[in-house]
Amino acid sequence: MPQDLSRNANRFVTFTVFFTARAYYPVLAILFIDLGLTLDQFVMLNLIWALTIFLFEVPSGALADTIGRRTLLMTASVLMVIEMLCLLIAPRDGGMLLLIMCVINRICSGLSEACASGADEALAYDSLPPENRASAWDHLLAHAMRWRSVGFVLAMIIGGVLYDADTINSILPASFHISSETAHRLPVLLVLMQALACLFITWRMVEPVHAAAGSTLSHAFHLTLSTARWVFTNPKTLVVILIGVALDSIVRNFATITSSYYRLIDLPEWTYGFFGAAMGLLGWFVPGIAKQLNARFGMLANLGLVAVMTLIGLVVLVPAWPIYGVVPTLFLMMMMGFLGFTVSRVLHEEADSSRRATVLSVKGLIFNLGYGLFSLGFSGLLASFPDTPEGAALRSALLWQVPFFVAVILGLFSWAFFKLRSYRVSKG
Repeated sequence: MPQDLSRNANRFVTFTVFFTARAYYPVLAILFIDLGLTLDQFVMLNLIWALTIFLFEVPSGALADTIGRRTLLMTASVLMVIEMLCLLIAPRDGGMLLLIMCVINRICSGLSEACASGADEALAYDSLPPENRASAWDHLLAHAMRWRSVGFVLAMIIGGVLYDADTINSILPASFHISSETAHRLPVLLVLMQALACLFITWRMVEPVHAAAGSTLSHAFHLTLSTARWVFTNPKTLVVILIGVALDSIVRNFATITSSYYRLIDLPEWTYGFFGAAMGLLGWFVPGIAKQLNARFGMLANLGLVAVMTLIGLVVLVPAWPIYGVVPTLFLMMMMGFLGFTVSRVLHEEADSSRRATVLSVKGLIFNLGYGLFSLGFSGLLASFPDTPEGAALRSALLWQVPFFVAVILGLFSWAFFKLRSYRVSKG
């Protein structure tokens, strides 16, 4: 009896919305800081998160290609539940216990990301009809990105409002007023409910048959090694991943400290969610633009466009203009969406079904390793500058990351140009 895979596409879209559009994102940095951590500790926690993904990203992808993508997605959902519970019960100003709970949170978050990364897209891609699958995937990916944008709009507004006790109390009767500490846990509680929804959605998914399904763990190990070798010997995948990680790491690091930057530019806390929603709203238009540009221009041209636009955004961040400094923040988040579409499109075109999740996991591993290393360097920058007056260290770190970015990007694009040219010549 043939499998009914027709509902997997919609389940993939719903899962990716609930899994990625989290209500605590607009207050991510200050959530940990208000619990009692320093900004340096928060950045180091994100390094732990990235290292966890680094260790488990590729093994989880190989497991997804062998024991099943649905199994890995259900595991990711369970880990997301544990991750949220840690933040809910972590004691405010709890010293070492607080730090331990936050470390557990970051480890579970990293494991969850590693399990979901690649497995969700691989399951959805192989669920599409074989005829015109590449074109159908472009449509589904754009559809998923648009709905993620809608999810972000709602999550950012709700999360930002829930975090501000004054805003909540202004609409509640006096007898129902809540403390700031209680308000700070509400976005986390909402994401816990999203995690439970993810678990239900993944339980309802149907595992598509693919070439490596049902293989042994030994095969998973060999698949990991052969796929990593293939990624690094295929010129297109090598170029898109190395340039992609250079662009992604610097923007994603800034994305994690966005709420600290908002404080620096004097934005009221209740507005954080609305600006996060604006990012989601702008993100609605990114997939359509990215789809057209990728259809019209080559991979390197699209990556070059992202690089130039990212540089402009990073430069305009440096003055930290009060209120108006939010504009380059929105711009940079749009570039992340454009980059994600381009990288995903290239990898799905190049990879075959038997190793699709593993290829995406190799990409995720490299991206998160790059993010972790950049976070470590950025943390060192923050610690090396005096933070007097308040925010001076962040201003200095934002300035010094610009020449670093320029040097790395110029080097990578020069290498990529000659690498791809020699590859085309060798193919005749």
